[in-house]
Amino acid sequence: MRFGVVHRVMTNALAALGVIALVASGQFNRYVSWAILIGLGLALLVRESWQRHPAFRYVDMGALLLVIAVQGIRIVFTDASVLDVLVEFAAALQIIRLATRKGAVHDQQVIVLALLHLIAGTVLGGGLGYGLCFLGVLIVAPGALVLSHLRREVEGNYRQGARDRTGLPVDVPRILRSRRVVGRSFLAVTCLLSIPIFAFTALLFVIFPRVGLSLLLLNRGHTGRMIGFSGKVDLGAVGVLRSDPKLAMRVEIPGLPDPPPARLTLHLRGTALDAYDGRTWSQSESFKRPAETDAGLVSIERFPDPAADPVMRIDLEPIDPPVIFLPPNATGLRFKHRGQLGIDTSTVAHRGPEGELRYHPVDDRGLVYDVFLSRKRAPTFQRLAPTERRRYLALPEDLPPRIVELAGAWTHGLERPVEMARAIEARLRAEYRYDLASPSGKSPQPLDHFLFESKRGHCEFYSTAMAILLRAVDVPARNVTGFIGGTYNRFGRFYAVRQGDAHSWVEVYIDGEGWLTFDPTPPADAAPKSELVGVWAYLRDFIEATSQRWDRHVVGYDLNQQVSLFQTLTSRYRRSSAGGEPALPRQQLLAVAAIALAAGGGLLYWRFRRGRRARDDGGVEAGRNPSAILATALYESLEAAMLAQGIPRPPGTPPLRHAETLELAAHPLAREILTLTQVYLRARFGGETLTEEDSRDFERRIKALRSADLRALSSAEIHASP
Repeated sequence: MRFGVVHRVMTNALAALGVIALVASGQFNRYVSWAILIGLGLALLVRESWQRHPAFRYVDMGALLLVIAVQGIRIVFTDASVLDVLVEFAAALQIIRLATRKGAVHDQQVIVLALLHLIAGTVLGGGLGYGLCFLGVLIVAPGALVLSHLRREVEGNYRQGARDRTGLPVDVPRILRSRRVVGRSFLAVTCLLSIPIFAFTALLFVIFPRVGLSLLLLNRGHTGRMIGFSGKVDLGAVGVLRSDPKLAMRVEIPGLPDPPPARLTLHLRGTALDAYDGRTWSQSESFKRPAETDAGLVSIERFPDPAADPVMRIDLEPIDPPVIFLPPNATGLRFKHRGQLGIDTSTVAHRGPEGELRYHPVDDRGLVYDVFLSRKRAPTFQRLAPTERRRYLALPEDLPPRIVELAGAWTHGLERPVEMARAIEARLRAEYRYDLASPSGKSPQPLDHFLFESKRGHCEFYSTAMAILLRAVDVPARNVTGFIGGTYNRFGRFYAVRQGDAHSWVEVYIDGEGWLTFDPTPPADAAPKSELVGVWAYLRDFIEATSQRWDRHVVGYDLNQQVSLFQTLTSRYRRSSAGGEPALPRQQLLAVAAIALAAGGGLLYWRFRRGRRARDDGGVEAGRNPSAILATALYESLEAAMLAQGIPRPPGTPPLRHAETLELAAHPLAREILTLTQVYLRARFGGETLTEEDSRDFERRIKALRSADLRALSSAEIHASP
């Protein structure tokens, strides 16, 4: 393997991993991420010969000044944050250096920038993508650092005028093309160095005290990272939500049957809307106050019983607005800890109108919380003050009369509100068709057009129709937005709720029971969607489950997990010391033994292959032919003859330089020594073949040199045919 090629490949890989770690952090928007990745690819395609071209002399400086100007303009004239601009500048700096590097000094700058990018990726993101980049850096970095140091030493010696053993100046391009500097053994050893480095890093990670990441994350907010849920419903604008596969939350459900259902309808409530103006739903009230808490428990309408109530865990991705999603029978919730013992005081719930709960994001990692469920499956909201009832019966002033007539026709003969709600729900499900691109959104009266003309619409049309029809027959109702449910992840044992599962339904107030959930959208269209099937679904589930474990046990590794880990190890050690169960379960011991056997077998196989290769070479040193070995032995005889004549070659002096020095000093034996030295160099390094006749002639001339009388040669030189 050529030294220069391997060095360039490993340096490129390290730089690419650093830049990808930044992109994987989610710090950049889609367009900036693509621009960075395309720039990285173009920089890696630039050939080394192009970089030596005179036109590249000022490219790096010009590109750097251009990037500084652009980022400065963004800070002054746009609302871009300083942190975003600095991180983008760091990525651009690496791309410029990759495209214009010349020599080992620039390669070392590339390596330093890559390591800084990796550190920045730790603070900015730390997700599964960063973890894969981190493992790649562990494998590549040792080899890249060693090769960079070797190249810098070679170039440093060249600049200082050093010469190789042939007496010629150091030929840097020849060394970079050499296949002798880097071999498979070198690459294997440097890559294996990642194992102790990883072990040491993991040990530090496990035992180092956890203090939380809120300070490092600089309280960054990321609005706009997720779309698919909105605090307002506009019948003319919403309706393309069910095609986005991005993960919105992971939900762990207690008491699932075996096997769990592939799709589960949950109706995770985000917010409710009470005011409808004929086209748009909104909230008529606006307030925000801290929710009631007690010992870390957040009350919704009453405090839960943590010892008896079932618990649903929700791992929510960053979302705007920062709403806390709850199932219809939630009694309370509890935030999960983040980097502290005890209660995580940095997360506070705030209560808004219509029973809405929000949190204040302290970073961009979303929110993890436990939801306590009613054992009797009672609805979460059970009260409606008489003074507020009128708000949930209000109708738009320009509501077409035939909508009120339709409500009366569908509920004719029914007296109980719950029966009216079920009748309207059943008619909408049976007589109307689901359509994301409903033509009714363009109508001045979208609800009227949906009910009587197109009879096609998405979930917002269905929920609006049911709420308004119920209000027309004096039944309180409100529109609710949230997520319908999710698909089961067989690896992570959770339900994956995606942005495409955003949904709208209705809450109806029934006297004596509370606000009950009704969903008039046809069941097949309201169910959670999953676009992938087969192998791709397995792959997606595996990646999402791995990401969940990474976020929970690595990114979310806190003091609670640390203490729990030490307590588990201590208890196992005590049981093993007392003669109980072994410190490690039998399955883990077998796994460790299997790994050790596999590693030992691989090492033995490698040694066997290496020994066989040596035997196949017939005992000849790698890279040396018989003439080269013979020439080396003959030159050793020449050195012995020079030592006998009192003109030995100093250990640090190359053979050619020593012979040229003797000739410059007009030594009587210089001409013969120079001739024999050139014969040696041509055979040793030039690939010239030495015959038996050449060998005998060389030995004869060395014998003559050894026995030469310098006093007789003081006035004449030895002339011998080469």
